[in-house]
Amino acid sequence: MSDSVRPSELQPARLLCPWDSPAKNTGVGGHGLLQGFFLTQIEPASLTYTLHQQRTQLPVSAESQKPVLKKAPEFPILEKQNWLIHLYYIQKDYEACKAVIKEQLQETHGLCEYAIYVQALIFRLEGNIQESLRLFQMCAFLSPQCADNLKQVARSLFLLGKHKAAIEVYNEAAKLNQKDWEICHNLGVCYIYLKQFDKAQDQLHNALHLNRHDLTYIMLGKIFLLKGDLDKAIEIYKKAVEFSPENTELLTTLGLLYLQLGIYQKAFEHLGNTLTYDPTNYKAILAAGSMMQTHGDFDVALTKYKVVACAVIESPPLWNNIGMCFFGKKKYVAAISCLKRANYLAPLDWKILYNLGLVHLTMQQYASAFHFLSAAINFQPKMGELYMLLAVALTNLEDSENAKRAYEEAVRLDKCNPLVNLNYAVLLYNQGEKRDALAQYQEMEKKVNLLKYSSSLEFDPEMVEVAQKLGAALQVGEALVWTKPVKDPKSKHQTASTSKAAGFQQPLGSNQALGQAMSSAATCRKLSSGAGGTSQLTKPPSLPLEPEPTVEAQPTEASAQTREK
Repeated sequence: MSDSVRPSELQPARLLCPWDSPAKNTGVGGHGLLQGFFLTQIEPASLTYTLHQQRTQLPVSAESQKPVLKKAPEFPILEKQNWLIHLYYIQKDYEACKAVIKEQLQETHGLCEYAIYVQALIFRLEGNIQESLRLFQMCAFLSPQCADNLKQVARSLFLLGKHKAAIEVYNEAAKLNQKDWEICHNLGVCYIYLKQFDKAQDQLHNALHLNRHDLTYIMLGKIFLLKGDLDKAIEIYKKAVEFSPENTELLTTLGLLYLQLGIYQKAFEHLGNTLTYDPTNYKAILAAGSMMQTHGDFDVALTKYKVVACAVIESPPLWNNIGMCFFGKKKYVAAISCLKRANYLAPLDWKILYNLGLVHLTMQQYASAFHFLSAAINFQPKMGELYMLLAVALTNLEDSENAKRAYEEAVRLDKCNPLVNLNYAVLLYNQGEKRDALAQYQEMEKKVNLLKYSSSLEFDPEMVEVAQKLGAALQVGEALVWTKPVKDPKSKHQTASTSKAAGFQQPLGSNQALGQAMSSAATCRKLSSGAGGTSQLTKPPSLPLEPEPTVEAQPTEASAQTREK
């Protein structure tokens, strides 16, 4: 190495790699491939060899010899935007979700199953059930082995009211997944709608065997309620409460069932537990107020109803009960106002119509009473007490012939309530038909004797007085059966005592407070004079809506529309 060369000037030779970007032309070879090639003190022979070696290794012409590679076709990834669709859906941003779904389906030529599935769910939420059914069927076609798609198809058929078709699809889904409790539960619900209760029970029991759920217990209990078997329904709800002791719906329903059976202690206990977990549960508060109202504590009941009114201001049972509270306090105008509001909210509820007729009878507005009682009979044609009250209105409207027909129908339908026979006997006596009146009086005595030994309720004093006067007029007064058969005057069910024996309870729908407004058959207030006496029969008591009744009801609160005052 020469002394004139400084170390800083000596640099190692660097070969250009094929991936280095070309720069300016260095003049070597005309291609600039040897840019940065620095040579010092190298023999000419070795230089020639090195350059020759490099030229043989590097491509002579990148443009002429490089093969043209065809780019592989890009297939669309069907699921690439599924995460975004899911995100928009759970955020309930349905418009953005539909926009992404539309884009995804265009890219995939309509083959993205998840996008179609979510689109169908959105259509269902928007009420377009038929279109959602079509899309779910498309999903089932794209993935025939997926039970979830078949379940959604069946669900859409169920919502369209096609229960038999839904059952067939659920059975197909069950073949793909035999351990899905949801399929068994939904099959049970479909059978309930078809009134095939035995099959429904089997499916719901299978669902409970696979997986216990509150909803399955509720549906199983409803089957027994539809059958009128309160005892078994209570057993089911007891098991449900053991499984889920903090479920307020189960506690409330069980409390209402006990209330229907008159087991007030247990009813109050379960309703109290409901209010412990949910102090604003309006169903439990309404039921508690109903119990207080039944026992005559109208002011306390009204206090409870004020709390309910804050939560559900447009509840027909609420306004019905408030109206009957005012009726019990003899504030008849306020009672009619509240009952008319209830009737506006539920114009087809016969119980509110019944109560409106009762209040108008009390106010001696017989034409209005006839109007509402006739409407109630149209909705509840097999309730004898309604015909009795209608006959009372007709009697006071001086239409004796139609009043007799109404009484005959009431006697035919009601085999338990002695008030029907008593009122009919009074009418017959006033018409001079003493023999027929005596027959009705004797029938009434049989019913009273039966009630004395089978019921602990007290007969209304006014009813007893009228019966005694009528018995004396018919010269059968010595055989009085009114020796206060009751030692427990616990409830102020005035004429209700008879009503109660005669009455059952009528369901107004699951989880609604249902009522029992005891109609004082007393309505036969103007028993025209005559030997029977001019006495009114009992003042109709105001029994409230008692939550959740079962089969036939007493004249409980009704719903109707009122016209005149």
